[in-house]
Amino acid sequence: MADADLDVIIRRLAKQQHKSLTAAVKARRARYLALAAKAKEAAGKQRLQQMAKHALEEGSAAVKRLQMSADNAADSYARAMRRAVDILAAAPVAAPKKVASKAAKSKPAKPAKAR
Repeated sequence: MADADLDVIIRRLAKQQHKSLTAAVKARRARYLALAAKAKEAAGKQRLQQMAKHALEEGSAAVKRLQMSADNAADSYARAMRRAVDILAAAPVAAPKKVASKAAKSKPAKPAKAR
């Protein structure tokens, strides 16, 4: 995983979150439908069934937004890395300069004054 690109990791984490959120949305829908099955009044049953429908719709929309956001982030990262590689490849390589030793450039130390 150390050598993997971050865009691949972003997509993998988003897929895991997508699965867990989808399962949570389905569980919430199932809960409302179970409550609707237990309801004694027709109006209460219909209200709970409608809540189950809305929970599924809103949850699915949230999951899609999360997936889209993760895809955008992964694509943006991959694009930025490609651009950075292209810029570095296009830049001329400068020859390293020889660095003279510090000892040759520095002045001899002055003796300290006695007090």
